[in-house]
Order: sequence, then C-alpha cells, then structure tokens
Amino acid sequence: MQEFGIKNPKASLSDLGIQASIIHWNLSPQELTDKTVELGQGQITSQGALAVNTGKFTGRSPMDKFTVKDDITTDTVDWGDINFGISPEHFDKIYEDITAYLANKELYVRDAYACADPKHRLNIRVVNEAPWANLFCNDLFLRPTEEEVKTQDPEWVIIQAPSFMANPALHGTRQENFTVVNFTKKIILIGGTAYTGEMKKGIFGVLNFILPNDKNVLSMHCSANEGADGDVSLFFGLSGTGKTTLSADVKRKLIGDDEHGWDEGSVFNFEGGCYAKCIDLTEEKEPQIYNAIKASALVENTNFLPGTNEVDFKDCTITQNTRVAYPIDHILNAKEPSVGGNPKNIFFLTCDAYGVLPPISKLSVGQAMYHFLSGYTAKVAGTEVGVTEPQVTFSACFGKAFLPLHPTKYADLLGKKLEENPDINVWLVNTGWSGGSYGVGERMKLKYTRAMITAAMNGSLNDVKYEKHPIYGVEMPTTCPEVPDELLIPSNTWSDKKEYHATANKLADLFNKNFEQYKSEASEEIKNAAPVTLQDV
Repeated sequence: MQEFGIKNPKASLSDLGIQASIIHWNLSPQELTDKTVELGQGQITSQGALAVNTGKFTGRSPMDKFTVKDDITTDTVDWGDINFGISPEHFDKIYEDITAYLANKELYVRDAYACADPKHRLNIRVVNEAPWANLFCNDLFLRPTEEEVKTQDPEWVIIQAPSFMANPALHGTRQENFTVVNFTKKIILIGGTAYTGEMKKGIFGVLNFILPNDKNVLSMHCSANEGADGDVSLFFGLSGTGKTTLSADVKRKLIGDDEHGWDEGSVFNFEGGCYAKCIDLTEEKEPQIYNAIKASALVENTNFLPGTNEVDFKDCTITQNTRVAYPIDHILNAKEPSVGGNPKNIFFLTCDAYGVLPPISKLSVGQAMYHFLSGYTAKVAGTEVGVTEPQVTFSACFGKAFLPLHPTKYADLLGKKLEENPDINVWLVNTGWSGGSYGVGERMKLKYTRAMITAAMNGSLNDVKYEKHPIYGVEMPTTCPEVPDELLIPSNTWSDKKEYHATANKLADLFNKNFEQYKSEASEEIKNAAPVTLQDV
C-alpha cells in the first residue's frame, strides 16, 4: 500500500475495514487541485479556482438521508417527514459493501474538525474517492495544524463513495443514492451522489443532535459577524432572504456564513469556510464572495464563457444551485479564530412576498420564539410553472431539514438564552415586498435594509417612537436614519388600506395554521405571540 502526505502515525484505514491500494493523507489544496486536473475531473478557472461538475446530483437529496434507529436515537430523534430511520442491520450491510467496494482503490483522506470553540471541538476523518471532494473538506471544515494532524484521533468518520450505488432491496434505502448517519458508531456513509454539500450538512446534523441534547448548546443555521466594539450579530433566514448578503459587511468581521453554536458567552462557527451560491454572481454585487474565488477554492456545476476558462456565473444550464467553496480566510475581514461573545442583536430575515410585514420590527421573547419556530418566508409567484400567487414556506428554526431533534428543543434553548440575556435585541426584517404583494408592490431596496440593520446594531433605534402592528403585535420604529418614514409602517405604503389588512389577515391565518403542530408544546407566552386577525376590514 502506497501512502502520501501528512499521516498520523496511529492512523490506518484498515481500522475501518478499507484496504486501499494508494492513500493520500492530508494533501495540500494545490496537490489536490493538480491531481484533479491530472485525472481530467476538473479545470482551472481564470480566477485560479478549481471548477468541477458533481454529476447527476447538484444539490442535497433530503429524502435519501437516513439516521440509524437504535438505543441512542429511537426516543430522541424527531422521526417523520424530515428524519427517516434505517435499521442497524441495513447500516452494517451498506458498510460491509461500501468498504469492500473501496478495496484496492486510490483514496484521499483528510483529518479535520468542526467547532471553532476548543471546548466543543469535534475531530473528523473524511475518506473520499475524488481529490476535489477532499479539497471541499479542506475548505469547509476547520483545518488542524500539521502537528495536530500527527496526533489527532477522529471522533467521527465520513466515508464518501459517489460511485458506489445502493441496492434498495438489500440496503434499505429509497434509491441508489444515500446518506446514512450512525450516532452509535459515529460514522456517516455517503454513496451514489458526488454532491459535496451532503458531507457539510451531514456533520451539521450531527452537531444539531449532540450540542443541544448533550451540552445544552444552541446549534443554529445562521450567519454571524462582529463589530469593532465586539458586538455580535446573528442573521437567520431561508434561501433568498439575504442572510449571506447582509452579514457580509466590510465594516464588521465575519465569524461565519452558515452554521454556528451558542454556548454561555460564546458564539462560534462550526466550519472553517463558506459554501456560497454563485448564480448571477458579480464583483459589483458581492465583492467579498467574488474575490474569494481563487486558488484553493472549488467552483461547482458552472460553465465557462465560450472559448475561455472564465466562469459564466449567469449560466444555470446545469443547475440554479451553482456553488463555490472556499476557506474563510479568503474573506479579508474574517475573524480568526471564528468565535465571538454573546450576540447583541439577532435578525430573523424573511422575504415576504405578500408585502404586509414591516421592513423591521422589534420582537419580545415570546414573539422571538414564535417566529423562530415558524421560520417564515415566501417563494415569489411566477418563478415556477403553475405558481400564480406567493408560496408560503415555513421551516422551523430557519432550517428544519437539518434538525434531528424536535424543533421545540431548539426554540426552548433560544428562549432560555434570551431570558438570561435581556439586553439582546431580536428583530424581524422583511427583505421582501412593500406597497403591495408581489406583482403590485416593489422589493425593499437593499440600501434601506442595510440602513435599518445598521441602525439596529449601532443603537439608533433604541430611543425612537414605536407603533404596535395591529395584527402581528410586533413593535415598528416610526423613524430610522436614511430610510423614508413612510416605508416603516407597511399599511402606509398600500394605496388600499382595506386590501392591506385583508392580505395581512390571510398571512396571519397561514402562520396560525402552521403553528398548530407546536401548540401543545408551546408556553402561554409563545401562544400569545401569535398574530390575531382583524375582523373589521
């Protein structure tokens, strides 16, 4: 067996039952890039990054992610439409067959870790078939020093074999591709898909189980940044709400763009890099992301401008979900290490295509927990065939797809932290429509949203007058620097006030219908935060 790279003397794939012919241990980004090009699996872009195609799967396959149902998980995992169980026997059969499949292969192994707070460090070993998948792991997970690599023992192992196809009848999967998480054996198996995000979100799911369940730490699907005075802000939001854009601020240090933990006095990044969408990316719109695409970065599922190696970021022929992975230090104002103190401001971002929610409003603790459990945004009408009006999306905790525990577990932790830290401000920010629903009103200008968030963070909204929304009960500032006053009270932007209240009632009914699933577990404070419909409209 040939072995290359920095190896832990104690490390061996034979411990995993894998008898590979060649093992590349912890190769550098440049070595992995060169190997990918040598194998004909990728090309170098004009910006110096490596571009690859992930094949059949260009996104996660949540219906094909399974958790082994055993003594640890049976009574703790929230089984249902997100978390699917698989038997220990089926896991063992997949493991037996996938390790046999990898015998005599050339493999790429990386020692990494998750959680920038040393108290919660989770050591990881990743085994990949392709060098570019190993580059992704270098970019997205935290990178131990060379000395740490030589002594690090993995707590969790990821085995990713995209070319191995499951047999559903034999392996208990739904189809050929799968991600299977085993909390007892601390192994994640991935096969049939080369989409790299499955590895990233696999570990996120693990942390979403371990940290709240075992350590009383709130795991969060959010971005985080820090001001010059050490004030930390968190940004929660589903796709399209502006989470990455609004947390990218040249005047503030980036702690991380996607996954964080909140311990007592500590907000910390789970990751060592960013995995940004890059459809329609331009240097003008997103200079930090654009300039992060250089050597060591991995661009996925894009095409080049004809006759060049310049990425055509407008081209969505392969997928709308074009991505770039890069180490966090590719962002010039990234904080190292990626740890801050307790947050001072928390922003829940929503793209309200109904145009009824205020552009910014302040939430009580009960309202914060209510909107956290709701995780509301809306898909815009006309973006998909057959969609004739806004499509409401509710995703608990702004990331239900990644939550192995019941959503109320995370909401209760959030509420506890807010009660313990009464100086934290929680804001609901509507980055969607104003002056009418989609098709009538206009999308809130980014400069106004930035101005409102800046005002919230620097204290400019502390002493202004507020009005209570008659349906949603949230507190709306009546003035904000650099924002027209008429935008701040949403009903004032509609020409037909009766139509505004009817539309606001409609959305309120949808909120309440969605919340029925949590009502039996919710406190009176949370239930009292629900919107109330106005009859006199």
